[in-house]
Amino acid sequence: MKLYDEKHIKNIVLIGASKSGKTTLAETMLFEAGIIDRRGRVEDRDTVSDYHEVEHERGNSVYATTLHTEWRDYKINVIDTPGLEDFIGEVISSIRVSDTAVMVLHAQYGVEVGTELVWDYVDQYQKPTIIAVNHLDNEQANFQAVVEQAKAYFGAAVTVMQYPVNAGPGFNAVIDLLKMVMYKFPADGGKPEKLDIPESEQEQANALHNELVEKAAENDDALMEMYFEKGSLDEDELREGLKIGMMKHQVFPVFCLDARHNMGSGRLMGFIDNVAPSAVDMPPETSEDGQPIPCALNGPTVLFVFKTLLEPHIGKLTFFKVLSGEVRTGMELFNEKGNVTERLNQLMIADGKNRNTVERLKAGDIGCTLKLKNTFTNHTLCDKNFSLQVDPIHFPSPKVRAAIVAKNKGDDEKLSTVLAEIHMEDPTLEIEYNRELRQVILHGQGELHLAVTKWRLEHIYGMQIEYLPAKIPYRETIQRNAIASYRHKKQSGGAGQFGEVFLRIEPYVDGMPPLADYPVRETEEIALNWGGKLVFNNCIVGGAIDNRFLPSILKGVMEKMQEGPLTGSYVRDIRVSVYDGKMHPVDSNDVSFKIAGKMAFREAFHQAAPQLLEPVFDVEAAAPGGMMGDVMSEFQGHRSIITGMDTDNHQQVIKARTPQAELDRLYAALRNVTQGKAKVKAAFAEYAPVPADMQKKLSEEYSKKEEKEV
Repeated sequence: MKLYDEKHIKNIVLIGASKSGKTTLAETMLFEAGIIDRRGRVEDRDTVSDYHEVEHERGNSVYATTLHTEWRDYKINVIDTPGLEDFIGEVISSIRVSDTAVMVLHAQYGVEVGTELVWDYVDQYQKPTIIAVNHLDNEQANFQAVVEQAKAYFGAAVTVMQYPVNAGPGFNAVIDLLKMVMYKFPADGGKPEKLDIPESEQEQANALHNELVEKAAENDDALMEMYFEKGSLDEDELREGLKIGMMKHQVFPVFCLDARHNMGSGRLMGFIDNVAPSAVDMPPETSEDGQPIPCALNGPTVLFVFKTLLEPHIGKLTFFKVLSGEVRTGMELFNEKGNVTERLNQLMIADGKNRNTVERLKAGDIGCTLKLKNTFTNHTLCDKNFSLQVDPIHFPSPKVRAAIVAKNKGDDEKLSTVLAEIHMEDPTLEIEYNRELRQVILHGQGELHLAVTKWRLEHIYGMQIEYLPAKIPYRETIQRNAIASYRHKKQSGGAGQFGEVFLRIEPYVDGMPPLADYPVRETEEIALNWGGKLVFNNCIVGGAIDNRFLPSILKGVMEKMQEGPLTGSYVRDIRVSVYDGKMHPVDSNDVSFKIAGKMAFREAFHQAAPQLLEPVFDVEAAAPGGMMGDVMSEFQGHRSIITGMDTDNHQQVIKARTPQAELDRLYAALRNVTQGKAKVKAAFAEYAPVPADMQKKLSEEYSKKEEKEV
């Protein structure tokens, strides 16, 4: 395989909504470049990029797949990405390492939900963007409407580079405004015939060409001066102006495609070659401490890992971008985050499941290697004398959760191992081993995300699992003072057990006055691991209980606070004062007083107006203004308190406080009523009292469970 210099390597990512035709476009680009000798079809499950079994099962992309073409002395690395929100992690990492985003829009549907979602990340990373209007042969294709919609959403940077002559069934011709010619494609697609622009199209073509010239000129003072002098710009000057505009995020050229019939991909690739920036042109990546990493062949070798994949029968594949220098087979590079030196025994260029071995890769290129033991996504590999970490990819927080259990209890240990592997591949799927709730909880981007994970566990790893509702980490506390005592007495021949404890409990708040009812000899203030405090007062006088038994009483209280009397949840924010008791010279011991303290606390707790608290989250939901009524209704129907409203560009934002018990249902409901257009984020805010009827129900359920276990 030819080794291209860094200026002739272009990295593009295909993004857009599901079914917009990204995978078909990728297939067509590879075919046009001669990388493959026949084009597969998504429906036939034989495309290069959708090669995983789960993608065949679902009929759409689940993974981002790296490919490459070689077109007119340029190498174009292509990353085909999923179009569904549940797999957004694959999209974000691909955008991060690409130098140009190709936004594929369906000629009938235009800017769809998936388009809006990925655009936020393109905009965040300020990636140069090309808009490709695909499916122009569709009966309902409306190029002009799609362009207007794109301008309304993406702004005035949307710039028509081509327009179709005959969109709809029979589509086969476009007017190219850069070259000012008409391209007419043969019936089976491929290389078009270059023709003069028909007289019927001259007026529109000239008007749009002039807009294109103005757009190219306005991004550079020298070009603007040239434009004023000559009244126009030649093709090379236009290319330069468009490139500058793309890099400033002020020009988004629009191209016409019918990828399914191989119409337009060659011209698109030519534009990527000649105009789209390479990694050398782009602002350099930076380290975590802000140090720039220029894309230069003569610089130190720096690789950034953006994707990790476990392939059956192959092992772990590590995908990276060469940010600086060059990497050669057999090279040893240092991973500071893993604190390990890794040897790259094999370098490859991937086209889906096909991998081509190469001896070296230069700055700006994308490749992969096998079996790195301690290097994962977001790690950096670099020369040993040039240690740094590239600023990591930041993935979105999960939106839904479910508890996962293996149907075969013997698979529990294997399940933990497998989940760790899946998280390694997909950082947006988080695994939580919650000791408090006694559950393994999966946190994902959506119900489909969890469903695909289940499919993988069952079909790839051969494990039968089921999802259960994830429990809520409630907290318990009290609302008033109470006193109680408990005598523990047990005699079974020989030395027995005896301990009696009198104690008082009261709600604890920071800054509350010292206890006045009893003399306080010692106070221990404990910051609880689960939040809140326990203040433990020793108020014993006259030696009613020996000091050596006070730690045992505290231990008994703590045991009950770890499994609260109301629902078995953690207890918080209580002041306990032990003020009296009795002991036996022979039978009293640590166990006796631990049990007495635990049971006295339990009795007092039930008399102190126990209160169940639930975690409450700050939630923001952004959606189009016309949907605000439905969004507001869903919030109110899920026990939310609206805290404010705002605007964000063209969207309305509702801010609310929502109990965690309602979050999953709220997210699903908002997705439904907004057709997936709502952008929701949530962050823990506080613990707040649950409604009385809900507390009663949960308490009764816990009591019944305890009775069954006795």
